Amino acid sequence: MIHFILMPFITAVKIQKFKKRVNIYLDGKFAFGLDLESFVRFGLKVGGKLSEEQVNEITKKAEFQKVLDRLLIFATLRPRSEKEIHNWMIRKKVNENIKKGLIDRIKNLDLLDDRKFARWWVDQRVAFKNKSSRDLDYELRSKGVAKDIIKEILAETQVDELGSAKHLIEKNSYKWSHFSGIIAIRKKRIFLARKGFTWDVIRKLTG
Repeated sequence: MIHFILMPFITAVKIQKFKKRVNIYLDGKFAFGLDLESFVRFGLKVGGKLSEEQVNEITKKAEFQKVLDRLLIFATLRPRSEKEIHNWMIRKKVNENIKKGLIDRIKNLDLLDDRKFARWWVDQRVAFKNKSSRDLDYELRSKGVAKDIIKEILAETQVDELGSAKHLIEKNSYKWSHFSGIIAIRKKRIFLARKGFTWDVIRKLTG
């Protein structure tokens, strides 16, 4: 005897409260929710048949696209390190089953490269924050960048530590203007040391 497996029909499609998602009903019962773009992309309509395997595939692809769209916004606001992307996925409670696919996708889009990220970070922090090499090293390590990449990028950049330190002293000169010479020098040295500058740089600027 031949047994036929009857696939359920889509009996209703109802727009959710916020109108960006729809609820799909199979044989009169709620089956799953879906964003409107995926609903259109998969060509779903009332009267169509869906197997359990098709439902699983549709919901998986829809979830992937939904998370990818949000991830692309995060990844294009500024360059990101791989650790930042992983931390974002943890915060957003992204399903473990799609994490690798998401990482692969943004890598293919040239949006994830720790070496490029490190080079951008160093350029920005030196130009706008006058960071020392020591501070840059610490920041990049906190972003999950490998030690060998950090060493390579810092060597390529050749940070002008003396120039950065001098700019910071000039920018913050008001902080020490009302102190006597020796006290002012001591405070400047403490300030620069906390910013990660070497004693050699500090000595050249403060005597």
